[in-house]
Amino acid sequence: MKHGKLSVGAVLLGALATGTLAMAPVATAVEPTTATLSFDCGSFGSGEASLTATQDGTAATITLSTSAITAPIPISANSVNSTLTLTKNGTGTATFTGNSNPAIPAGSAVSTGLLNGTVAAGDSLEAKSLTVVVFGITATCNATSAQTPGPFVF
Repeated sequence: MKHGKLSVGAVLLGALATGTLAMAPVATAVEPTTATLSFDCGSFGSGEASLTATQDGTAATITLSTSAITAPIPISANSVNSTLTLTKNGTGTATFTGNSNPAIPAGSAVSTGLLNGTVAAGDSLEAKSLTVVVFGITATCNATSAQTPGPFVF
């Protein structure tokens, strides 16, 4: 009889553990987490851009810093409106927006702060263009190189 109770107890314990694992949140990750590319921003300049991506479920953020645009005067925190447009799965587009930039000293590269967007599992995103609005002046930058080491895959 003890053997039968032990088997039932083991089955119940195994079922409980399986149920707990099934209810655990699914870990999500983006690969790669950092990438670089080049931008041409017309009369504002051209240069390298560094992107860092994170993911939490369907919410994703990308932070971008680029030497293609430098601040002519100090720019206060949270005053740069940025929109990053990315090619989505090779055919569509996705946009990430925000205005959480850090304070940017005169002569320094522009940093967007966190740009927020939505992703689905398997989305492959590669930077296509960046629009930055500072003091009512709009700078539009277009990617002139592929993202290295490759697109962000969520």
